[in-house]
Amino acid sequence: MTKSDNPADPFKKALSEAARVIADDPEMGVVFTVDPPGLTNDQMRLPQVSRRMTRDEVLLARGTADALALKRRYHDAGVHQRYLPAGQMAIELYEAMETARCESVGARVMPGTASNIDSKIETEARRKGYGQITKASEAPLAVAAGYMIRQLATGRELPEGAQNVLDLWREHLEGSAMETLPKLDACLEDQAAFARFARQVIEDLGYGDQLGDDPDELDDEEQPDEAEEEPDEPESTGDEDEEGREDDSSPEQDQEATDDPSEAEVSMDDSADEQMGDEAEMPEGEAPLEPPAPAPVSEADPNYEVFATEFDEIIEATELAEPAELERLRDYLDKQLEPLKGAVSRLANKLQRRLQAQQNRSWEFDLEEGILDAGRLARVVANPTTPLSFKIEKDTEFRDTVVTLLLDNSGSMRGRPISIAAICADVLARTLERCAVKVEILGFTTRAWKGGQSREKWLKEGRMQVPGRLNDLRHIIYKSADAPWRRSRDNLGLMMKEGLLKENIDGEALEWAHKRMVVRPEARKILMVISDGAPVDDSTLSVNPANYLEKHLRDVIAMIEKRRQVELIAIGIGHDVTRYYDRAVTITDVEQLAGAITEQLASLFDNDPRARARFAGMRKAG
Repeated sequence: MTKSDNPADPFKKALSEAARVIADDPEMGVVFTVDPPGLTNDQMRLPQVSRRMTRDEVLLARGTADALALKRRYHDAGVHQRYLPAGQMAIELYEAMETARCESVGARVMPGTASNIDSKIETEARRKGYGQITKASEAPLAVAAGYMIRQLATGRELPEGAQNVLDLWREHLEGSAMETLPKLDACLEDQAAFARFARQVIEDLGYGDQLGDDPDELDDEEQPDEAEEEPDEPESTGDEDEEGREDDSSPEQDQEATDDPSEAEVSMDDSADEQMGDEAEMPEGEAPLEPPAPAPVSEADPNYEVFATEFDEIIEATELAEPAELERLRDYLDKQLEPLKGAVSRLANKLQRRLQAQQNRSWEFDLEEGILDAGRLARVVANPTTPLSFKIEKDTEFRDTVVTLLLDNSGSMRGRPISIAAICADVLARTLERCAVKVEILGFTTRAWKGGQSREKWLKEGRMQVPGRLNDLRHIIYKSADAPWRRSRDNLGLMMKEGLLKENIDGEALEWAHKRMVVRPEARKILMVISDGAPVDDSTLSVNPANYLEKHLRDVIAMIEKRRQVELIAIGIGHDVTRYYDRAVTITDVEQLAGAITEQLASLFDNDPRARARFAGMRKAG
């Protein structure tokens, strides 16, 4: 066996073995990847460790491994789902507290894991800028609740940034849940008891309306029904009056009567006759019409399957956050991008100048109808027999145009990429609106990391083989084409919302955006996709062929390009998307995104056919 050339491999191997021991799962797979860390089926995803093995990389990998392993060991998905609230904010609080519970129980049993998890918390808090937050409204309440549970359960000091978030929310948390929090120690190691505790905390914090039905109360309601049925059955004493029993027409006797096979057969025949009555009167030789076959899920690939569509949602950004929260998130976005404001403004002005230069008015003169040509009135005055002259404005090439910007809202876009994408979408909408070009801004992600309700349904129904797409889609409308930019400005702040960015299923999102565009009245339609890689959904790919989502994306792209109703272009952030899209640009730095968008759109609207041809052949930039 040859020795590995990568100095990080021994560390990865040792960390993988340690994670399996802590999780008490010797068969668990462990992979190091650039995808978001997490657990999927029997596999754990950990942050990538480079050959240099920097201190931050090692500490983050160790802390993440310990945290995920403890969740594998002490977390029961069935109990978690049973008590899961209904509303988004309540879910975030509930899940943050449950994660803190698992890590705290592990820290009590295995103290060595506590410092590793502290390192993970410190790294995450530093990356998200928690140490610089000065107002509670800028810090996630769910994160603060998780920090409080962890501190109360372990007695350990939190890293600086995390402590700052907790301190900002401490007065609210302790004041609202002052009667509930002291009960923490008694329920920490019992997940069901802790779930009831967490729901009470959520209610104390003012989110009781998002809890949904109490599963314990539902169980209590079922028991009286069973108790009521018992008295209906007479106890057998041996001295009962048989004649009296026959006279009583009880439900039990009716049921017994139907147990006779001959009577049951007659009953079934009668029922069948009633149901088939209409068909019995049909003329001889005519067969009943069969219901039409269901339409395929995807026009691009009739063989593409989706296990469940009832949990998917197409939702306005305003439905995912309150107006006050959207305004706060927008302010946060503006602060994040303050250093780029000058550069982005210059690019916006450049694009606007190029577009408006092509919007210069041109006219047709000496017409018999139209707008009266004031410049020709002198001729009429000099010679009244000269007929009046009219003019009409020529249409510009791109006035009747709509542009859709489809943004990848996956977890891998978290941080600076999604911030840049959001501000570029904002600038694009503002600039093109000034030039009489309508703009639509859409986003795509999923409602859950691990398949959500679709996967739960699949598990309950017996885990069918190759179920197709196995997650709940979330397609977001940030700005419709007909909505003015000023009304949609705050909506783009939603991309900064903690917990929004999850998996990405590009093919269905692209097909959805295309369907929205083809019904638009504009003559020219441009669809621009901004993504940072291939479609990834662990729940789907774990039970389908490895290329299932990628193949569908290619089929959708091929369909759009073949129909030619929509001009399709793409920008890849850090990943080469030219293997999917014929007209694409790959940028290596997210700060190049604004320039890439500007140049692509300017080229598309360029009147010079040679410039447009150069754009059509352009594959990579940056």
